[in-house]
Amino acid sequence: MAVAELIGATVGVIILVLVAYILVGSTLSTAQTVAEAQKDLTLMDESRLRTDIVISSATIENGNILNFSVNNTGSETVSDFGHMDILMSNGTGNFEEYTYVKNFAGSPGTWTIVQFEPAASSVHPGELDPGETMWCNVVYPGDTPVWFQVTTGNGVYASAYIPPTP
Repeated sequence: MAVAELIGATVGVIILVLVAYILVGSTLSTAQTVAEAQKDLTLMDESRLRTDIVISSATIENGNILNFSVNNTGSETVSDFGHMDILMSNGTGNFEEYTYVKNFAGSPGTWTIVQFEPAASSVHPGELDPGETMWCNVVYPGDTPVWFQVTTGNGVYASAYIPPTP
């Protein structure tokens, strides 16, 4: 009988060690996941703090195209144009969101980048570096907008009223 008790005690200790190993492993894994999430959030917050944009001009052209320029006055490069939002309002309280299109076809409900200034940017071509300006077009259906907002992918935004056309 002593051998049976010894085997039972050994199995019990092995099970306790396995359970402790699983608990410690899952605790360490959870702690690592939380630490990585906090690090990513901190990096996103730092990026947001360094981002700043200003709308420097806005005009209506051809009756249904808003032409505007955005100047990067921050110290962070803006490049994720697919996640940038353009919101416009015609003054009735309704807001419309416009979709970024890289190769502009001029279809209503879309916006695109026409050019960057300076045009010969060799640091990050096709991105809005600090101190640069990008010119954009928005094709809107329906009534002429009176206000619009540009929001970057990290949540920084600028808004402006559109001067009436003569």
